[in-house]
Amino acid sequence: MSMRPIQLNVIDLPKADYTGGPSSLCPGCGHDQISNVIIQAAWENGIAPESIAKMSGIGCSSKTPAYFLGKSHGFNTVHGRMPSVTTGANMVNKDLAFLGVSGDGDTASIGIGQFIHAIRRNLNMVYIIENNGVYGLTKGQYSATVEKGSKKKKGATNENPPIDLCKMAINLGCGFVARSFSGSKKQLTALLRAALSHKGMAVIDVISPCVTFANNDESYRSYNYVKGNEEELHTVDYIPHFTPIEEVEVPEGQFEDISLFDGSTLRLETLGDDHDPGNAVAALAAIHEAEQNDKHVTGLLYYDSEMKTADEALGLTDTPLVDLTEEELRPGKKALEELNQSFRA
Repeated sequence: MSMRPIQLNVIDLPKADYTGGPSSLCPGCGHDQISNVIIQAAWENGIAPESIAKMSGIGCSSKTPAYFLGKSHGFNTVHGRMPSVTTGANMVNKDLAFLGVSGDGDTASIGIGQFIHAIRRNLNMVYIIENNGVYGLTKGQYSATVEKGSKKKKGATNENPPIDLCKMAINLGCGFVARSFSGSKKQLTALLRAALSHKGMAVIDVISPCVTFANNDESYRSYNYVKGNEEELHTVDYIPHFTPIEEVEVPEGQFEDISLFDGSTLRLETLGDDHDPGNAVAALAAIHEAEQNDKHVTGLLYYDSEMKTADEALGLTDTPLVDLTEEELRPGKKALEELNQSFRA
C-alpha cells in the first residue's frame, strides 16, 4: 500500500509546520474553526511561520494562538492591550507579519481605546475579532457587541444597543474592513488570505457562535441564526501572486478584481445589488440596512490601499530597527550637536 505524498506549499513546507497545540475550548466553538482557517491561509499564502508574530489579549479568543502557528513568534498581552504591544513590536521589527487575535470584550470594552488608535495610526497588521457577543470566561454575560433583542440560553434579553466594530473601523478610516462567519470557511479563508496581503490595518470581524452560552435560536449570535440570516455582499475568491490570473476560472455575472500590495488579487463576484467596496458610505449603508432587518451582512465591506502605514508615516529606516547596529543607532558627538542646533534655529 503506497503512502499518500505530503502536500507542500509554495515554499515547500507541509501544513503541519503551521499547526499548534490541541485546543482546550468547548467542543464546537467557532473559535476553533477560525484557528483552522488561520492555519490554512498562512500555509496557502506561503508565509514562513518564523516571519509571523501572533498577538493576543485576554479571553477565549486570545487563548487561540496556542492552537495555531506553533513555530511563529507570539505574545499574549494584558487584557485590551494587544494593539499597543503590537505597535511597539511593529516599530522595532516591521518586516514581521503581525496577526492579532482579539475578542469582543478585549476589543469593544477594555481595549476599545487601543483599537481606535491602532486604526488611526494604520498599523501594518491583521486584526481578527472573534466575536461571540458574550464573555465566555466569566459565565457568559452579554458583551458590548451583541444586538439589542438577542437572548442567550439563560437570563434576560439584551436591551442595550451594540457597538458595531466594522462601522467604527470604517468611520476611523481603516483601509480593509470585512465581516465573516466562522461557519463560512471558504469566505473567511479568502478574506484572511487577502488581509495577509494587504499593507496597513486589516480588520476582520468574525461572528463566532458560543456553543456554551448562546447556542439557542433566540440568540442573534447562534450558529443556526447566523446561518439563516446572513447576507453576503459577494462571493469572495483570492488569487495569489504566484498563480497567473489567466489560469483562474472567471465567475459568471459581474465581478471586480482588487489588486493587493503583494501582487495578489481579491476577486469579488456580485450576488445581488452592486456593492462598491471603495465607497465608505455604501459600506455603512449596507451594515445599517442589515442591522435594521436583524441580519448579518458579510464580505469585504470597505477597501482602500492608498494610506501610509505607521512605519511609513514615521519615516523608519528600510532596515528594521532590531537589525541596526549600535553604531547606527547611537549618533556620534558631531551628529548630536548638529541635531541640537537644528532645534535652536
